[in-house]
Amino acid sequence: MQEKRRFKRLPVTMTLEVSSLFRQDHEKIEGIEAPIHVTDISKGGIGFISTSDFPLDYYFNACIQLGDEDAKLFTVIKLLRKEFLDDGSILYGCELVGVAPVLSFIFEDYENKLREEGVLE
Repeated sequence: MQEKRRFKRLPVTMTLEVSSLFRQDHEKIEGIEAPIHVTDISKGGIGFISTSDFPLDYYFNACIQLGDEDAKLFTVIKLLRKEFLDDGSILYGCELVGVAPVLSFIFEDYENKLREEGVLE
């Protein structure tokens, strides 16, 4: 099957926590405190697994750190799709919103690091 994504997905092992969700109409859900396990990332989005059932078309703030501890990316993440898995967890597909193109070096550096480590071909 041909890949239709704009950006290559890179494997990552990262844990974040969602503490609140919001929508553009100023609707907010607070006090969530749900851990998520990020499985892959690209310049355009992330995939993660959680046991929490989040509503789609909501956003949350995240600080993503790939490789170098000085290379932190503060971004907003939009929940686009979810798939219920056999083990009871939920796989989410999300979009990174408002990432400045100048910060694409963070993803390029991370991809190069994975290649050096033999994780990517």
